Amino acid sequence: MTAIYSFIAGPLMWAVFAVFVVGCIWRVASLALIARKKDVAFYEYWNNRYAARSIAHWIVPFRSQSMRQNPATTTASFVFHITAIVTPLFLSAHVLLFQEAFGFSWPVLPNAIADAFTMLAIVSLVFLVGRRIFVREVRYLTTWSDFALLALVALPFVTGFWAYHLLPGAGWATILHILSGQALLVAIPFTRLSHMLLFFFMRGYIGSEFGGVRKAQDW
Repeated sequence: MTAIYSFIAGPLMWAVFAVFVVGCIWRVASLALIARKKDVAFYEYWNNRYAARSIAHWIVPFRSQSMRQNPATTTASFVFHITAIVTPLFLSAHVLLFQEAFGFSWPVLPNAIADAFTMLAIVSLVFLVGRRIFVREVRYLTTWSDFALLALVALPFVTGFWAYHLLPGAGWATILHILSGQALLVAIPFTRLSHMLLFFFMRGYIGSEFGGVRKAQDW
């Protein structure tokens, strides 16, 4: 197991980071080039003021009408996105690994709070999966790939919780935690998870069009 850990936490991790960084750059650059060729309006309509206004509005819970109409879904979605971003970035074990690799670090979450955030992320994911199963309108639009992506996102949290609490098989849970986290990083630029990269561009364009062209709000 030591040899496996050394490989996946060493050479494989560097390869994953390379794929992640290059993939993110490629994803954004390729869509920017496509927009320049096929959707010139994206650049013509872009307005920094209205783009910023829209982004600022949509990243605050319950500010839009659609959010207020679906309070449970909005709560689960915001809880998940906040915990999914904050927990891995400020987890003490992750920051320590980053410090060993690059020589600098940043403040970390207390372990108890990181543990609570992990549970919140898992619970919110369970809610979002249930929504895709039990809400007819959402189930109609759901495919197997939606469940696969949700499982991929959930796995690092479940295995991390398992390993941290030293449950039976914690050693293999640690291995699976690293591998699932790496798979998630690789998937981000090449799947619908890329919305974490493209959200600001899409929201900014919509805000620019509504504010600068239609003279209306986009919420």
